Amino acid sequence: MGFSERLRDENADDWNAAVGHRFVDEIFRGTVAPDVMRRYLTQDYQFIDGFVALLGMAIATADRFESRIRFAQFAAMITSDENTYFQRSFDALGVPADEREHPVLTAPTTGFQALMKEAAASHHYASCLAVLTVAEWLYLSWADRPGALPPTDFIHAEWITLHNNDGFRGFVTWLRGELDRVGAAEDEPGRAVATAFFRRAVVLERAFFDHIYD
Repeated sequence: MGFSERLRDENADDWNAAVGHRFVDEIFRGTVAPDVMRRYLTQDYQFIDGFVALLGMAIATADRFESRIRFAQFAAMITSDENTYFQRSFDALGVPADEREHPVLTAPTTGFQALMKEAAASHHYASCLAVLTVAEWLYLSWADRPGALPPTDFIHAEWITLHNNDGFRGFVTWLRGELDRVGAAEDEPGRAVATAFFRRAVVLERAFFDHIYD
């Protein structure tokens, strides 16, 4: 069993609660209420800046040139295709500019922002990988439902397809392998730090799904 799979299994309760969340079932049915989707997307959009910064630190601390290239390519996708989806969705939901850029942040949002900033500030590649792996693998896990028909509304459908296409699936597979490789090479204190980052990220992901219905 690789490092990434062991970490997921150690956090199975929160992981499974997020992957099988009410929000996931509703987005596949295309029935997420507009106010819930609006709240979800405006909060989620606040992660992009910190997420790109974390990718930048992964690029800076990676021990292989090919790893730097892979992260740089993914960063380009986040700042183009995904950002465009957000803007189109905000337009469709009638979200004004100020709410898009400066919403009142919720506790799970500020918590995950702080976690990404802390991982980047650690200058520790395994810790950056741990947070990135949770953020991407958990989303692939809920979005990858073979045989499920996509909803007709683009706001629901494209949020799914952004997280279950072959390119994203390949990146997550690579990301897990990278965490497995780096985790195996770390000393025990280094693995413990990465493990703690992984655990905190899973807890916050579950809390993020929960809070949009509050």
